[in-house]
Amino acid sequence: MGEPDDEITFEFLPLIRCYRSGRVDRLLPDTRVPPSVDAATGVASRDVTIDPATGLWARLYLPDLDGGERKLLPVVVYLHGGGLVVGSAADALEHGGPSPPRAPTRGSATTATGSASSCSGTAPAATWPNNVTLRAGAEELPGGASVKGMALLHPYFMAAKKADGEVKNAWLRGKLEEMWALACGGGRTTAGLDDPRINPVADGAPSLRRLGCDRVLVCLADDELEVRGKAYYDGLLESGWAEDAAELLVSGEDHEYVHRDPDSAKAVVVMDRLAALFGGKN
Repeated sequence: MGEPDDEITFEFLPLIRCYRSGRVDRLLPDTRVPPSVDAATGVASRDVTIDPATGLWARLYLPDLDGGERKLLPVVVYLHGGGLVVGSAADALEHGGPSPPRAPTRGSATTATGSASSCSGTAPAATWPNNVTLRAGAEELPGGASVKGMALLHPYFMAAKKADGEVKNAWLRGKLEEMWALACGGGRTTAGLDDPRINPVADGAPSLRRLGCDRVLVCLADDELEVRGKAYYDGLLESGWAEDAAELLVSGEDHEYVHRDPDSAKAVVVMDRLAALFGGKN
């Protein structure tokens, strides 16, 4: 047996490699775009630290307000995926040193006081808007804020029992299931693949009827997550959610195509629907 710092306990190339010593190598290059003022749109961005103890941070974007008019703005809270363990919402793809995995035991999303907000996420992070919005349905938000809409793009939902035809790539499915356990401290903080945080339609999970928002948009790709994403949408309607307040978009394209090919016809459709959701339009 090799030294603890050399012995690999988990590897998912090209994303991450973990060692018995606790060291973690995130293998993708850091493509984070620095905060700035966008010359084309006038949108300004800056980074803020939410929790110094963990290094949790967020990037804030403020549009150029014509004439300096002071008014309340709707807020979009975007939660990054990255296989639960890599990258950020400020990476180049999302935009246009070793550390241990952090268990996703608490959803962290903030809203502006007195504003309406929307919560969205892509891939693994599309799991968290569901959890955050369920909390918004059970807890009063500060300052009378409300969540108007939720968008899930290629959500990372799993389940212990597989539907017929659900597994398209057995190797990839195995890695995705291992990744969930890894992100939860090796499985010590999770009920496995039927944990309601990753299987919102599991027996005993909170009813999706309790989602604290007005509208839901679920966007699916032709990927390993498609069947579970459709099961989520079906479960939403079965919970008693109003059918005219939920929308399902199935593209048949690859995972995260909206980021990788934003000018494609199907990506433009998704962006138009997101803009309508965030703008409070049907």
